[in-house]
Parts: sequence; structure tokens; C-alpha cells
Amino acid sequence: MRNLKLVIRYDGTRYLGWQRQREADPRKPRTIQGKLEELLSRLTGERVALIGASRTDAGVHAEGQVANFHTTSPLSHKELLARCARYLPEDIAVVSVEETDPRFHARYLARGKRYAYRICTTPYPEVFRRRYTLRDPEPLDLAVMRSAAGLLIGEHDFRSFTSLKSKKKLTVRTLHALHIEVHAGGMELFFEGDGFLYNMIRIITGTLLEVGHGRFEPQEVGRILEAKDRSKAGPMAPALGLCLLEVLY
Repeated sequence: MRNLKLVIRYDGTRYLGWQRQREADPRKPRTIQGKLEELLSRLTGERVALIGASRTDAGVHAEGQVANFHTTSPLSHKELLARCARYLPEDIAVVSVEETDPRFHARYLARGKRYAYRICTTPYPEVFRRRYTLRDPEPLDLAVMRSAAGLLIGEHDFRSFTSLKSKKKLTVRTLHALHIEVHAGGMELFFEGDGFLYNMIRIITGTLLEVGHGRFEPQEVGRILEAKDRSKAGPMAPALGLCLLEVLY
């Protein structure tokens, strides 16, 4: 039994997220995992169960999603890569295939993930990047945003920054880095952590934008963390600006 590791890129705009769902028509899956499993099953002649490192939400993109699956198919890496390029829709790409340790598990062995949230700040719509960036043309105070971001770095209980309803799930995570880079026409917020809760990055981004617009004081972010109450944080930023950059092993 072979264990194959894939690195995948996708534009999540028209999909219901990564995770397979019960489909009205299984021949026309509407998730990234569903699309890939449907094709890989046809190519290998087996029922493929794909394990993804990150369960990205509807509308979220990826440049470096990692997944693996087990197969007895004799298809070479080159053949599999070529057939994925030929048969997958243009908004999903398998960029590498490699044989890996039989015990490799894309999700459980990941030690961290890197994401970017992209924001357009031009006074006019960014025509060619409109599906990948949040447009926010109001002036932002970057100094106070960076000050607030610094309060989130480290190990914390991020319950205030998740949409999780369950009170039983552990919400402590370690955010190793959160920095903001500015460029012509916009900015990017880069996140690196050992793992992220449901909607955590989008809620942090929405909260930092509130700080940047002067609607929250930067020190308020520390009090939001301590409150462990989602209602205290800012609004959740839309999915379109979020992209999974890399899974760390």
C-alpha cells in the first residue's frame, strides 16, 4: 500500500470549502476534497479517502494545502500529476505528488500553518484581485494595529476569536507570529501558529481592522482575550481575503 502526499492550490470562490459534504449529486461535488476524491477514485480505480491538513472554509483559498491518500494503484507520480492537470477544473491544481512514509498523516502530523489575509486599500475597486482581497478604502492606523496584534502573539485561550459553539472543545492555541506588511494599494496580515480555531483568523482580522479604524483601542484586544466571549471581539472578515500559504511539518 502506497501513501501519496499532494500539495494543492485552489481558488475557493465557488466551493463550499475543503471538507467533503453530502452532495445532492455525488458526480458534481461542490467541495475541494470532493472534487479531488472523485477524480482520484476514477484514476486509481479505488475509492480514495483524501486526508487534508486544513479544513478551509467556503470561499477561502490555498497556495499550499497538503493532503495524503493510500492506494495500491501503480500510477507513477508523473502520470498522476499529468492527469490531475488535465482533468481538474482550472481553479484547482495539484502542484506536487510524492511517495511518503506509510504513517504520514497530513492533518495529525502538521506542527503549524501559515496564512495570509489580504486587504485592498485603494479608493477604487481592485478589478483583477477582487476575488482574493477584502476592499477597505478607509484610512487605517497601522501603528495601533501592530500594537494590538502584538498582544495576541503567544499561547492564549482564543475563545473570544472563534465561532465554535461547543464549550467543551479546547480553545488554547499558540500564535507564533502575526505581522502586517504594507504595499502599494494594500496590505497583508501574516499568521503563523500551531493551529487555528474555526474562523479564528477572520475574527482576529476583523478586530484589528476595528482597531485600525479607531473603533477599538489597541489595549482592548487584551481585554477581549481575557473575556473568552465571542461577542466582545470585532466582526468576522469575509472569507475571500484569506489564503492558506503553507503547512509546516
